[in-house]
Amino acid sequence: MRSPLVFLTVLLLGVLPSVGQGSSPAADPLPAPTTSPEPAKPVLDLTPDANGSLFQTQMQQLFRVVAANDLENDKRQRDYTYIERDVQNKLDGKGKTQSTETKTFEILEIYGESVQRLVEKNDKPLSKKDADKEEEKIQKIIDKRKNESESDRRKREEREEKDREDGRKFVTEVADAYNFKLVGSEKVGGRDAWVIDGEPRPGFVPHMKEAKFLSKFHGRVWIDKTDLQLAKMDVECLDTISFGLFLARFHKGSRLMLEQTRVNDEVWLPAHVTAKIDARLALVKGVNVGLDQTFRDYKKFRATSKIVKVGDVDEPK
Repeated sequence: MRSPLVFLTVLLLGVLPSVGQGSSPAADPLPAPTTSPEPAKPVLDLTPDANGSLFQTQMQQLFRVVAANDLENDKRQRDYTYIERDVQNKLDGKGKTQSTETKTFEILEIYGESVQRLVEKNDKPLSKKDADKEEEKIQKIIDKRKNESESDRRKREEREEKDREDGRKFVTEVADAYNFKLVGSEKVGGRDAWVIDGEPRPGFVPHMKEAKFLSKFHGRVWIDKTDLQLAKMDVECLDTISFGLFLARFHKGSRLMLEQTRVNDEVWLPAHVTAKIDARLALVKGVNVGLDQTFRDYKKFRATSKIVKVGDVDEPK
């Protein structure tokens, strides 16, 4: 998701897939999900009470399992290459499109790093000059990783582990930040999903710096009943949010919607993302944009593939 919206998009994608605690009247009683061997899912007690409601601890249990599954899913995502098409519309004050820019990327995995290669602008192939620049960029990344020292590799892995640990801590913050309510069941991609609303919990006090934004969002998530994975979400900004020492602001009404799809019976991957962002950069330049992203042609590459140079690519499975 390469655009001026990337920070907000990453923030939103980190919020609701890992959500925690809440209470709800159950419009559709939840049976205990079937466990699967890889990875093994804990047995959930989702039996509603006499009034058909779920306790806060039950909702907390459900969302923590969803969060854990999301972390495992992230590892499998790294085994896939795909095509990402981004359409960015600049909007006027009434929401009408003033201009449109389209970019299409090939997303590659190079030595464990996700790398994008621009292949089209406005649905037309790149010029030879621009294509050569993209190839040069990719080759530099390959060379850097091939020649990475043991010390640099260890530092990189330590940073990655710290990021994962911060993610786990963030789950606890989200558990305290929201009240969740089960509102029913719907089909998403032909599969049964629970529909759950999340509203900020009054009096929430964050412990992590990143969690201070949680009370500024609310939304709805769809959780796949079988895999306990995020199938869809729709989140909205409730108030102005400032980033980077007030160098950027996102305003009330900014919105993000995400849909995911199950691929190869083993992983959940993005299918469609839409966003409408009303922002101000450096407190001077107003930015009102709409973003539409589609993802396709997912291909799993061989774990034993060795990249020698740009253009030498193993056939996908």
